[in-house]
Amino acid sequence: MLLKWSHGIAWRRTAMTSPLRLFGRSLATTSGGRTPCVAIRRETINAWERRAPLAPGQVKKLVKMGIRVLIQPSNRRAFPIQDYIAAGAVVQEDLSEAQLIMSVKTVPIEELIPEKAYAFFSHTIKAQTENMPMLDVVLQRKIRLIDYEKMVDSKGRRIVMFGKWAGHAGIIDLFHGLGLRLLALGHHTPFLHIGLAHNYNDSHMAINAVRDAGYEIALNKMPRSLGPLVFVFTGSGNVSRGAQELFEHLPHEYVDVSTLPKVAQRGQLNKVYGCVVSRADHIVRKSGGVYDPEEFEQHPERYVSRFASEIAPYASVIVNGIFWGPKTPRLLTIPDAKHLLTPNVKQSLDVPGCPTLPHRLIALCDISADPGGSIEFMTVCTTIDKPFTIYDADLNTTTDDFDAPKGCLICSIDNMPAQMPIEATEQFGNLLLPYVPDMLNCSTDHPFDRLQCRDEVKNAIITSDGKLTPNFEYIAPLRLEKENTSAHKSRIVGGNRKRVLLLGAGYVTGPIINYFSKEKNIEVTVATETQQDGQRLAARSDNITSRVLDVIKDPDALEAMIGEHDICMSLLPYNLHPLVAKLCIKRKTNMVTSSYISPELQALDHAAQEAGVTIMNESGLDPGIDHMLAMECIDRVHEHGGKVISFESFCGGIPAPECSDNPLRYKFSWSPKAVLQALLNPAKFMKDGKVIELPAGGGVLDSEFQINFMPGFNLVGFANRDSTLYADVYGIAGDCKTVLRGTLRYKGFSSAVKAMKKVGLLSAEKSPLFNSAIGPDLTWKQLMAGLMNQQMDIFPDSLRNIAAEKLGKDMKFEFEALNQLDLFSETVAERYGTPLDTLAGHLAKELAYKPKERDLVILNHDIKIQLPGGTRERHRIHLTAYGEPEGFSAMARTVGYTSAIVAKMILDGEIQKTGMLRPLTKEVYRPALARLKDLGIEPITNITTLS
Repeated sequence: MLLKWSHGIAWRRTAMTSPLRLFGRSLATTSGGRTPCVAIRRETINAWERRAPLAPGQVKKLVKMGIRVLIQPSNRRAFPIQDYIAAGAVVQEDLSEAQLIMSVKTVPIEELIPEKAYAFFSHTIKAQTENMPMLDVVLQRKIRLIDYEKMVDSKGRRIVMFGKWAGHAGIIDLFHGLGLRLLALGHHTPFLHIGLAHNYNDSHMAINAVRDAGYEIALNKMPRSLGPLVFVFTGSGNVSRGAQELFEHLPHEYVDVSTLPKVAQRGQLNKVYGCVVSRADHIVRKSGGVYDPEEFEQHPERYVSRFASEIAPYASVIVNGIFWGPKTPRLLTIPDAKHLLTPNVKQSLDVPGCPTLPHRLIALCDISADPGGSIEFMTVCTTIDKPFTIYDADLNTTTDDFDAPKGCLICSIDNMPAQMPIEATEQFGNLLLPYVPDMLNCSTDHPFDRLQCRDEVKNAIITSDGKLTPNFEYIAPLRLEKENTSAHKSRIVGGNRKRVLLLGAGYVTGPIINYFSKEKNIEVTVATETQQDGQRLAARSDNITSRVLDVIKDPDALEAMIGEHDICMSLLPYNLHPLVAKLCIKRKTNMVTSSYISPELQALDHAAQEAGVTIMNESGLDPGIDHMLAMECIDRVHEHGGKVISFESFCGGIPAPECSDNPLRYKFSWSPKAVLQALLNPAKFMKDGKVIELPAGGGVLDSEFQINFMPGFNLVGFANRDSTLYADVYGIAGDCKTVLRGTLRYKGFSSAVKAMKKVGLLSAEKSPLFNSAIGPDLTWKQLMAGLMNQQMDIFPDSLRNIAAEKLGKDMKFEFEALNQLDLFSETVAERYGTPLDTLAGHLAKELAYKPKERDLVILNHDIKIQLPGGTRERHRIHLTAYGEPEGFSAMARTVGYTSAIVAKMILDGEIQKTGMLRPLTKEVYRPALARLKDLGIEPITNITTLS
């Protein structure tokens, strides 16, 4: 490792002292024999743009060559107008006599003069949407446009640029922002004394400020709580080198990538560390093998970046100075940010009570200023007057509040060099000056195919004679590709709109619609079997529309509809999810469900990965929020070196106590059939190291758990499905001896259900008795008589006595439950083919929530852990949510909002992993839980030390 620190090095601005050499280059004769004339227009793109393409010294050389130079007046330009006049320029507003009109930034459409040659940074070579209207006018007016960015040598290296000064300004601004951010987090540092780049008259003043800060760092005046500061620089061009030049005025040490972990952990505090990262340090072939520069240039899609996993975790500050192409691997994705900006769980190394950093990565300076490019979550450039923003990875949002408790400072000004306009103009003009005669020879007086100019200039001409030149014909199809939303659904519809397909109109759709109704850049299509249901939901917001769709009868229409949307949210019965998932994979549309991953869905995992499709399942309450809260605790335990030795979880949606006044002690906020069927499924769990299996058909009902975590509620629990699977899913297998996931109900629920089962009402077999197409209407008394092999005309009291005898003497409560549910009444029954379906329909009406009644959701995790020192604790995590009497039920809120949050995270690129997924990783559960909290859905955690 090489230790370097610049001491008192004198710095002065140097002018171009060598004579301008044209090597016989002559100006082509203009039509009419006019004097060659070049014009410099004023910069009008924003108030901070004070640069010019040429400084007065370069203008003077052009004038001596016999070139007439016009310049528009501007009091904003860094060089005063009298300097240009002294150099021989003519000040005038009208530039129409010039063959070549030059500026730094783009020209307003209304000021573009037809059939002229223009030179400026056009920002059109990536078919940038915001500049396409300007390009259209350039073509219409037959302007010959030269783009400085495409003036390159034979090896493709740019020959005119502001890069060095972008690097200088970027790192100075970053130092200033770093000082403010660290102060807001509770750390006074020497960086606080460095100002913004535009506050300094020239770079040597800024360098002096950096050196002063460096002197304090060398005196060990950095807070110990910060740990070693590591600056990672990407790129090897002028931008990165310019930033490094300023960085080197601090006491510093450069290290290589392999040393980063050691330095980040045990580095010294009286200096800062720098690491310059090249492509070879993090770019590798997807199929295996090392980085091949030539292959990468031709086929970047064959490569992947390991920057996020092997370099960024050790960086305090990242300074990005690389160009990003659409097929080039990103340095950092949105999901990467969630990992890098995970709150730090370790304690401070400093004096107790001193603040710690929320995470290692504190600041990022994207000097390349390419929104959504190398740094995916940097979606909007900052500005000179508002140079910083704080990015919160959990919420995927930015704020101007420096006091935000977590988040990464971002500085990404798209005109960095404008902050050092004098030096930037001088350097750029020195580089550009030798090519000005060639650019004059590119006036529209001469045909494109017979231009007398160097290739470096000709190859930079984007438009000529109303057409894109051969080098840039690709812009047209690229532009169409960006606008073609049907072929590229990931592109945003209508400029900034994404499309969500919502299948179903059940209990939980209301909160989903409500969530997306506030997202005006999202369009939701609700597909329902009946027009009435769809129209009811669509009436809630202008961005909601409805369509009628029978998923089973018209799969072709379903496929077409899936293909028109960016994501599909399936709220259909669980047995239809595999059908929907197959079509989503076929049409490369992402998908969200709140249901368990069935074996049929899991079998589609590889196909989803191959298609690049994300299918996020179990994104409701249970399963869903329960997974997230479990993994939040388990991950935290593992990060502290502990282990989970017992995991018990119960969750249920029940009526609020005051609304539980029926023999079932239950009301339905979702499918009654599904509620009843769940109790007939087999179950499996582990208790104290022993696996216990409960048979199908009622074994669950016979194995109630007494619930004592909320004694104020008269609750019981039932085992739910196969709990043992979650030992592996949660990563607690081996250490954990109890794994139980269960369902909550009020006491008495199972007794009533047992009675229904005993008389045959839970049978799912088709029966002529329950077929509405056979025979006359039947009452519930008649159906019950048929189930008990009695005559239809039996007296009601006699039927009740027979039912009571069938249930047994000790089941008076159970009999009374059947009686109170009107199952012996003369009410005509609506029959649906099976006893279970018919009973479900009856209960859906009898036990529906009435106006102003509310439901209740209770979720409780009891997680017992053992810490490295042997101490044992119980972490009790419970969530209680009541329904809104005039709004959404608790079940609808917890399931619907969770599904909507996860769907939007996928839409926004926060979740990019493909295949069959559950919300188990912190990159998913941490942001989702934070957003649920904002919606009033927030758990409480209590920790008890066990003896």
